[in-house]
Amino acid sequence: MSSGTTEQDVLPKELMELQLGQIDLLMAMYSSDDAIYMDSASAETIEALRDWCENEDGAIPKVPEAGIYLLLKLEDLGEDDGSAHSLQLTLNVPLTCQKGQEIAEPPSIKTRIQQPNWMSKGDVTKLNTELPDEDILSVIEHIKEAAAQHLTTQKEAEVANAPSQDTSIVRVWFYFPSISTRAKRDDFINYAPTYGLTGFLLAGKPGILCLEGGSIAVDDFMKWIKTESWGDIPAHHKKVSERYREEDADLKRAFTDMQEITDMIEKRGARGNRGDMKALEAWLVECGLGDAFGKILM
Repeated sequence: MSSGTTEQDVLPKELMELQLGQIDLLMAMYSSDDAIYMDSASAETIEALRDWCENEDGAIPKVPEAGIYLLLKLEDLGEDDGSAHSLQLTLNVPLTCQKGQEIAEPPSIKTRIQQPNWMSKGDVTKLNTELPDEDILSVIEHIKEAAAQHLTTQKEAEVANAPSQDTSIVRVWFYFPSISTRAKRDDFINYAPTYGLTGFLLAGKPGILCLEGGSIAVDDFMKWIKTESWGDIPAHHKKVSERYREEDADLKRAFTDMQEITDMIEKRGARGNRGDMKALEAWLVECGLGDAFGKILM
């Protein structure tokens, strides 16, 4: 035996009987629901130990120093909201003690929570380190309560972070004295759809932005633009103004996506003039949005 290994003795009969009693209790409580599992080798070991405890004569059975392992599944955790949340526990039942050691009670059953898909690795580690040093039924009850509390906290966080219901459509028009930086322009086109927004951007001097979608989504997106996309721009250069907000109850989207129209308007404009607002006005008329032009630029 290596120097780093401690020799073990099989538990005395009276303590082994207590340990087997705990196993029997767990099997009786959970076997009807197929929630507890024991492999065949462990079952044979338990039967050999039971025979040994019940008979005065007979050789001490050979038992694994690591004890035996049970898998226990706890189901229907948390609130009764129709969602299935379960935990699987690994229960290690010690059958030995240190050689020559005198103990009055059998060693505690060791419990480990396996990570479910609804709990982070860090949360599982925290729960495992906080398990009480008590009898196995108390430990199981502690785990149930901790899991229920975790689910409640998780649900409250989801509700708190859920986006507000934003079902009505608005169309909002913004005016920029100037917008030309390619990366900043791309942020409008690439990120607006993540907020459920459609519309267009016309870059140049001036620049025009049209956003369609939920009112809150529009405001949240523009807040993101100013704080994140424009985070490296001095405050006095972050010049944009909301010129017009259409909020008709029956408002329908005029656009199916988010696009930049700068090159298209430039080609339509007189002498290829990017700032030709007449080309923009004509295009808006074609889109059925001609009335907005005067409210944006006049």
